[in-house]
Amino acid sequence: MTTRWLTPEEQRAWRAYVAGYSLLEDAIDRQLQQEAGMPHLYYSILANLSETPERRLRMTDLAERLKITRSRLTYAVSRLEKDGLLRREECRWDKRGSVAVLTDKGMTVLEGVAPGHVGTVRAALFDRLTPEQVGQLEEIFTQVARGLQENDGEAAPEDLPWRRRSSPCSGTS
Repeated sequence: MTTRWLTPEEQRAWRAYVAGYSLLEDAIDRQLQQEAGMPHLYYSILANLSETPERRLRMTDLAERLKITRSRLTYAVSRLEKDGLLRREECRWDKRGSVAVLTDKGMTVLEGVAPGHVGTVRAALFDRLTPEQVGQLEEIFTQVARGLQENDGEAAPEDLPWRRRSSPCSGTS
């Protein structure tokens, strides 16, 4: 098999993406650590739960929304549960599963930190783009995500992070 090396244009685009993503994630993490003592992942868990009915979601579905392994989610949820920001309950319709529930304390923390988070995202990303570029960004990453989640129109069951049984993190959900 012959390697299809990146063209100079593709190489520049790839390196720009890697640099931009790394710097953006660092800026978001720094803001969240300073204001709430939590990494971006923990904020994302709280934010996702806040957007669901009754602020609850099955752990497997939450892992899928976040595009992370179940074991990584379990570790993060354990930490958030220890801080009283969420709790786990047994799944009523599937005794093997569990549900993450955002507590009132978690909602209060989220509401307090959200304005700073949005300000950081806006200043670091959206204020630097034209409305046309925002549309292009959405289009590009929707296409990338769709392509990575589908296998001939079907989801590739074991290749997706939230379906993996194990990862370097400990624990399972």
